[in-house]
Amino acid sequence: MTSAETSVPSLDPSFAESKGSSLRRFLAPFAIGLALLSTLLTFVVLTGLTRIQPTPEIVNSFLLINGATILVLIGIIVREVWKVLQARRRGRAASRLHVQIVGLFSVIAVLPAVVVAIVANVTIDRGLDRLFSGPMREVIQNSLIVAHAYVQEHAQLIRGDILGMANDVTHARPLFDQDRGTFRELLTASAASRNLPGAMLIDKDRNILETAQTGIQQSFTTPAPEFLSNVDENEPQIAVFPEANYVAAVIRLRAFNDTFLYVARLLDPRVVAQLRQTEASVAEYAEIESRRLGLQVNFALMFAVIALTILTASVLIGLNFSNWLVAPIRRLMSAANIVSTGDLHVQVPIHRSEGDLAQLGETFNKMTQELRSQRDELVSASDLIDSRRRFIEAVLSSASAGIIGVDASGSVGILNRSAEKLIGHAESETLDHPLSDVLPELDDMMKTAREGTQRLVQGQITILRDGHERNLSVRVSAEQTSQSRDSYIITLDDITELVSAQRTSAWGDVARRIAHEIKNPLTPIQLSAERIRRKFGKVITEDKAIFEQCTDTIVRQVDDIRRMVDEFSRFARMPKPVMEGEDVADTVRQAVFLMRVGHPEIDIAAEIKDDPMRAQFDRRLISQALTNIIKNATEAIEAVPVEELGKGRIDVIAKRDNDDIVIDVIDNGIGLPKVSRARLLEPYVTTREKGTGLGLAIVGRVLEDHGGRIELNDASDIRPGVRGAWMRLRFAISGHAPKAETKEPVPETKAKASETAEAANATNSETKIKTASGG
Repeated sequence: MTSAETSVPSLDPSFAESKGSSLRRFLAPFAIGLALLSTLLTFVVLTGLTRIQPTPEIVNSFLLINGATILVLIGIIVREVWKVLQARRRGRAASRLHVQIVGLFSVIAVLPAVVVAIVANVTIDRGLDRLFSGPMREVIQNSLIVAHAYVQEHAQLIRGDILGMANDVTHARPLFDQDRGTFRELLTASAASRNLPGAMLIDKDRNILETAQTGIQQSFTTPAPEFLSNVDENEPQIAVFPEANYVAAVIRLRAFNDTFLYVARLLDPRVVAQLRQTEASVAEYAEIESRRLGLQVNFALMFAVIALTILTASVLIGLNFSNWLVAPIRRLMSAANIVSTGDLHVQVPIHRSEGDLAQLGETFNKMTQELRSQRDELVSASDLIDSRRRFIEAVLSSASAGIIGVDASGSVGILNRSAEKLIGHAESETLDHPLSDVLPELDDMMKTAREGTQRLVQGQITILRDGHERNLSVRVSAEQTSQSRDSYIITLDDITELVSAQRTSAWGDVARRIAHEIKNPLTPIQLSAERIRRKFGKVITEDKAIFEQCTDTIVRQVDDIRRMVDEFSRFARMPKPVMEGEDVADTVRQAVFLMRVGHPEIDIAAEIKDDPMRAQFDRRLISQALTNIIKNATEAIEAVPVEELGKGRIDVIAKRDNDDIVIDVIDNGIGLPKVSRARLLEPYVTTREKGTGLGLAIVGRVLEDHGGRIELNDASDIRPGVRGAWMRLRFAISGHAPKAETKEPVPETKAKASETAEAANATNSETKIKTASGG
């Protein structure tokens, strides 16, 4: 967000008056004055106040002059109104208000003139009505009504005749198609019976299809095609032709296609002559009446000129006033529109003659100036905040520790990439979601942080993600205001490897001590037992079987203890691998062959995806690790009840996976426990009665030395519906792990993790020592 670089001191020139406005200001008063002068001259001439006689030529001249002045005024008004409407159509500022003000002034100007005109006309009409005789007008009008009644009577008669005749013709449609002569006779008879001198069938183009032979020699005019298109089948159309002394009707025939029946009936010539004479008399009476109303006409003209002049002048005054009133409002609205686009440098021109509106413009200019200064300050503050935000985001993204920001409502607001990897959720899946849903393991620590008084709460949690158990060191820091704690910053450090390394180191030390303390007396014990058996075996005659059983038990148990001590020694003194270029496929085949020979009752199959598979590894250690895994698989198969087992099977699959060698061992044994599965890789953790818990730990260390790891899965993950375990051994083809940045926990986290690991190691060591000494 940046402030505007370009600014203008005031609004654009569209708000300034054009050069032609001064000419228009002079044109309107001049036109008004000319109209008033012509009105005054017309009044004095028509009223006889001058020596000029009001001859028709003089009166017409004055009327033309008055009409011209009125047209000029109307032209000016129309032009101003057109400008207002155009501004309204283009959406110019204050155009609606301008239209409303013009309309108000127009109504105010027109309404009195209309009222005066109505009152004046009513008064004059009533005064002049006394000059005419009412009975004479009534006689003439009644004569005209009687004549028209005669014509209407014939029209009604011909309506009934044409409807009846149309019905007859419709029923005779087959004759029309089959026998035109008979149809023509029927048409003639029907017309003659109804005293119709003319009857014919015509199409939509006025072509005569059939005509009745009535014997009357008179031509009848057929209707126009446009007239026929409006004729329907239910109601005929009737027309009177006074000049030709007949009345005619036409109707559309139902059974015919675009065919019409046209009939005519003659009128009495005397009645028609009387009708013409009556109409002429009425016209003559009206003409006489109009000549007698000369005074009324003169007065009406005089009043019309004066009224129109005043009306147009009032409208022009209203327009000028509305322009003066709307101009500053329009400037303010236009400036406000510009401000709405973000330009705060706009200034409204101030004219002192506008009074309070000018003061409003000054206030608006002060407001934009204040807004501009505040906007500039906000932009500077926003730039600073953006710079700090980018810096914080860079720090968070590069931090090795996971960082989570939680607001007062408990929703996640910040999450860096390290935290995404640790908790196993992407940023899109966690932002604005409750922390209790994303990482429920933190509920207890968050409760302590909210209810406690300390700003910093530290602890450790264990999370399970994708079957892998991770130990995390957690620091919860509260951002506190004067009233409440608004937000929290949670720092997560993965100390799984640190705890595991310290635990392994502790167990190695325990193993060395156990081997040193226990191995020394084992040989004397065994030798003493064997010597007692040799020396006293021949002497003892009673309970000799018991004596032999006891000495054999001592020797056998000593061997078991020596074997366990040897495993302790091997775990404590893991040899450093010697990396050489070897074939993984050959190593796998040899290990599988040896185990297949040792366990013929189990199907052990090897599947090599890539042959050969060259890699840098210690052949002896990898072979030992694979043998341990297959041995565990055979023991897991033997633990399955016979009625459930069927045929035991172990599949060993070796393949390349990018830069790694992957060896999968899949069996159909009892499988792995669901709970605390990851702890099986720790020393002295086992699920078997006679196991030492060092086999998987040794395999894990061998693979770690080769830049790999061991993965514990269920066989159903790769083969749905199958019982058993799926062990995956993975190590780098190069023999070492790829170079990566190591994460160093904070000193407090290291110390806390070390204390926790030592406590766990001491507890486990004490338990194992007691078990070994007791067994």
